[in-house]
Parts: sequence; C-alpha cells; structure tokens
Amino acid sequence: MPVTAITTAFIPVRNPVASAGWYSAMLGLDVVKADSFSAVLSGAGTASVTLMGPDSGIKTSPGLAWATCNFRVEDLARCRAELAGSGVAAGPVQGSPDVCLFFTVKDPDGNTLLLTDR
Repeated sequence: MPVTAITTAFIPVRNPVASAGWYSAMLGLDVVKADSFSAVLSGAGTASVTLMGPDSGIKTSPGLAWATCNFRVEDLARCRAELAGSGVAAGPVQGSPDVCLFFTVKDPDGNTLLLTDR
C-alpha cells in the first residue's frame, strides 16, 4: 500500500486574489501565491487550500452548499465571535464536545466553510 499524504483542498471562487485576501483576514491563513488562476493558502500543518478561479478552467462554480474540507481553529468560540464581529454570518456551534464541535460560515463567493475544534 502506498504512503499517501493529503496536500490540498480546492474551493471554487470568482476572484482568487480578492478571495485570498478574505481568507487571510478572516481565518488568518497565509497567502503563498495568488493570481487570476488560483491562490494557494497555508496555515498550521502541511496541507493547503487552493482557491480556483474561472481562468483555471475549473468546471465547478462558486457557491458550494457544503464544505470540501474543514478548517481547525484553536479557539472555536473566539473564532466564531471574531467572524460575527466582522460581519460574517456564523452558524451555531454544533456537534459533541466528545467528538467534534463545529460551525459553518459562507465565504464571499457563497461557499460553505466548516470550522472545527479538532
């Protein structure tokens, strides 16, 4: 069996450069690169997120109804409060403290993002 690493998740957006700015400001992710094709973002850990714009040829439109990945944050309640304070509509915290707590938000392109405590 080969050793497999998960390296990136893809999220369709209208403008990768503008979206990268939002993800950096709202989620604290680092922008590794951003152009009209895509933007690569990194955080703690080895995986990354690639925001794919129309110039990339991606066949999926922005506005994903459910998250393609999750974003683990250090303090879920604080993150939710900060997002809400920035005008981002954050859903209620759900789940189980024994398994995983989470909430959802939508990015400016209407993609549902999942934020988790683990």
